[in-house]
Amino acid sequence: MSALPMAVEQPAKDAPTVQLLRGDQIKLEPVKWLWKGFLPAGKFVILGGAPSCGKTTIAMSLAATVTSGGKWPDGWLCRDAGDVLIWSGEDDPAATLAPRLKAAGADLSRVHFVQGVSDGNGFDPARDMPLLEAEAAKLAAPRLMVIDPIVSAVAGDNHRNNEVRRALQAVVDMADRLDCTVIGIHHFSKGTQGREVTERISGSLAYAALARMVLVAAKEQAEGDEPPRRIFVRAKSNLGPDGGGFAYSLEQIEVAPGIFGQRIGWRETLEGEARDLLAVAETPTDTSEGSALSDAEGFLRDLLKDGPVPSKQAMADAREAGYSGSTIRRAKDALGVKARKNGGNFAPGQKQTWEWVFPEGAQESLKMLNKNSWASSASSANFEHLQQNDATDAPDSSEDESEVL
Repeated sequence: MSALPMAVEQPAKDAPTVQLLRGDQIKLEPVKWLWKGFLPAGKFVILGGAPSCGKTTIAMSLAATVTSGGKWPDGWLCRDAGDVLIWSGEDDPAATLAPRLKAAGADLSRVHFVQGVSDGNGFDPARDMPLLEAEAAKLAAPRLMVIDPIVSAVAGDNHRNNEVRRALQAVVDMADRLDCTVIGIHHFSKGTQGREVTERISGSLAYAALARMVLVAAKEQAEGDEPPRRIFVRAKSNLGPDGGGFAYSLEQIEVAPGIFGQRIGWRETLEGEARDLLAVAETPTDTSEGSALSDAEGFLRDLLKDGPVPSKQAMADAREAGYSGSTIRRAKDALGVKARKNGGNFAPGQKQTWEWVFPEGAQESLKMLNKNSWASSASSANFEHLQQNDATDAPDSSEDESEVL
């Protein structure tokens, strides 16, 4: 004998109700693409990779194509040109981003850098996305937005799935409402080579899960004096095929007298699964401790290339990228990075903080001597010379290390 069905409690007459849509009432729509197969229109996209592989330069290259209606790496024209919005918490627009955009042929009148908020506060992606959406909606044709790094849009714990999902859902919804593709730049976790590519995205798996497309970049091991080849591949796509991509190189050109911008030189088409392509690219030629130290040195050079960074932030960024405290300290000492008290422009009673900085003169010299790789012999030799010149006035970093750790 079957059990009697339980009575369903009916809501009050004035209570909200759930709305249902019958499947045959849905109008089917094709996927819209900004760049077919790689950048879905109005969707959230992750661009990931290890430090110093050129992720930001790739994003600037894609942005330039959107503003100019130029050609994508596969040769097809961008048929939906328009405006681009860029927020970066890591690179300066005047010194780094605008020169890169100009080097890539961007129409800079269609580029809009997020600077701050009218109340005098700096822009915080975790707090101010509704304000940014309101401004973006005023543009004639918002087509692409770049958020670098995307982790800045998460106010909570970067490793907690529910907190990341809650924060990024605002980005996903904004992209949909504006019909504007949003690229979030993110790092790989250190020591994850060989794993599924989407699992290598640092922090919660929600980053890759919420993105409709995950694009990744990697740098191959250099052979001899040749610059390393780099690869750009699709690791995940919810809207079309994944796998495949393009090889690329980083190039420096003079965009104004004495001002150089880095751009992407797109190369041959790549076939195959992202995991396999990355495995080949990341196969180490030297697995010794010296190789790990060299990798950490490259991370520090990239981190400090535009000027001093607070020591606590430097260590936090290094740990986020997967480097241990001991490795990053050895890299700091090997490069001759100086620890000094910040500036001195503090209000009475305000505590001074420590920052890390290259020896005086080393930063600009390295930028000029080394266009594509911090590891070039000419740059290294000049850097060692500058280290020796600054050795006499380098402060004892023991106090700084104790503060950071």
